[in-house]
Amino acid sequence: MSENEKNETQRPLTIAMVVDTSGNRGNGTSNSALQWAQELERQGHHVRLVGIGAPEYPARVNHVPLVSWVAKKQQMQFAEPSDTLFRKAFDGVDVVHIYTPFRFGQHACKVAKQMGIAVTAGYHVQPENVTYSAGPLKYVPGIDSFIYWLFDIWLYRKIDHVHVPTELGASLLRSHGYKSKLHVISNGYESRFTPKRQRKADEPSPVPFRIVASGRLTNEKNHVALIRAIARCRHAQDIELVIAGTGPLKKRLQRMAGRLLSRPASIGFHRNADMPALLRSGDLLVHPSIADLESVSVIEGMAAGLVPVIASSSLSAAGQFALLDESLFPVDDVDALARRIDWWIDHPAQLAKWGGTYAEHTKTNYSVESSVRKFVAMEREAIADNRR
Repeated sequence: MSENEKNETQRPLTIAMVVDTSGNRGNGTSNSALQWAQELERQGHHVRLVGIGAPEYPARVNHVPLVSWVAKKQQMQFAEPSDTLFRKAFDGVDVVHIYTPFRFGQHACKVAKQMGIAVTAGYHVQPENVTYSAGPLKYVPGIDSFIYWLFDIWLYRKIDHVHVPTELGASLLRSHGYKSKLHVISNGYESRFTPKRQRKADEPSPVPFRIVASGRLTNEKNHVALIRAIARCRHAQDIELVIAGTGPLKKRLQRMAGRLLSRPASIGFHRNADMPALLRSGDLLVHPSIADLESVSVIEGMAAGLVPVIASSSLSAAGQFALLDESLFPVDDVDALARRIDWWIDHPAQLAKWGGTYAEHTKTNYSVESSVRKFVAMEREAIADNRR
């Protein structure tokens, strides 16, 4: 390797990160973008966030009839493309990284290529997430495959290097004909998610026993199954439920919990800054989701020392986090989930032991620091390819 090549692999990068909703930690995509931006800066790189709420390069809101209304309930807005904004934000950057395949990202890709700048993208919006939130649309035959194709046409086939959080995501993209080079990199978790104090092996399970779930309040996250399962538990009288999230099903879930559960449930939005303490206050994490490209909320829960109980679904990568059978149940099987919850309540020594094991496993494998280093390697590869 020549001296120039060596210097090129070590010099700090200037990266423009294009995220429709940039200044909001209320949804998983923008939250991941912001924590990666902070870690990139900590590692010596320079980041320019471009999107709604961005400090230096803010975009205007693009109001899409009906679609924007649904998206806003999930803490997401669509940004209005602007040549002027993009050219100003991209001037002097090494690479542009795009988070979503909508109009804002599409136009950012076009402008960056016109300027001769390398472009990469992340695959963070799973088509199944779109269809589950679209009411009757999810029953249209082939609709998921059509959206995979549409996203590819809109953005991904124009980009050579694409970040995807899990092997499941990569295999889904390949099965739908995506030809880009796919870089499997976990979104990771921040170091502020630290383990709680584990109970001693001989301590009984607490009353109330707090179950925590985290995620958008939408159909594909399947919190309905969790509420029904708790109602069927032998220990139902002793269980307290907290669901941290926001979305269109909030009132329905609150009514359902009020009707079926013995103890009052807390269902609603929690600030991201409050999540580490909330997770540490829990006794068990349940993730009943049907469709997930990764699910950072499960990683954060494990990092906080919670044992997860995760739905095993062909459309969800979250099941990969399970370290033992008692952490899995067949997706949408309410009775199986109830049995899993009861088992962990009945085995407090196992709960304490595996809580520590999950925390240590997560620290070793899913830190945002190591994820960002892999991301930088992808960006350098894209920059080198762009110069050829």
